[in-house]
Amino acid sequence: MASKLLHLRRLSRLLKPPSSVSSSTFRSSLYLLEASKSLHLSENSHGPRYWIDSRSFCSSPLNLNDAEVPAAIDYRSVLQEDEFHKLADTTIHDLQEKFEEYGDSVQVDGFDIDYGNEVLTLKLGDLGTYVLNKQTPNRQLWLSSPMSGPFRFDWDRNAQAWVYRRTKAHLLKLLESEMKELCGEPISLS
Repeated sequence: MASKLLHLRRLSRLLKPPSSVSSSTFRSSLYLLEASKSLHLSENSHGPRYWIDSRSFCSSPLNLNDAEVPAAIDYRSVLQEDEFHKLADTTIHDLQEKFEEYGDSVQVDGFDIDYGNEVLTLKLGDLGTYVLNKQTPNRQLWLSSPMSGPFRFDWDRNAQAWVYRRTKAHLLKLLESEMKELCGEPISLS
């Protein structure tokens, strides 16, 4: 520890501006001195090595509109585990039943539904595969879509629906839209 302090003192002496140094250069030196507070020292056979923890900072605000920014999480509304399981299981089982009925009405080669280990898999042959599963620690339903990729849906108490916070998309409406586009037949999931 004493050796580390010694190195910091030496560094601070090096950073003291001579009288001929401009104020902007002096400010830069102060920033370096501030950064040196997180200086690490590693000794090996070739002598001391220094490195400084670095972080990226952005002083300008991001210009994102509300559609591009995830909605804030209201932790007061996070579901208790038993409530989450009840809502998630109900949603998954309802979807399973509706997909089975839908499979009887559409002509899609390779249409198959599987539910096991709390994962609902909907195979649409060459059109792709949907996977919906529970993520209990996050209290989310995760969807993998062959059309639009991955989603993480949170339960929205106000909407009484599973909602993707980034785009405000509703799980059931998203599935209805994509299934109609892929299979050519509308499906009512709500």
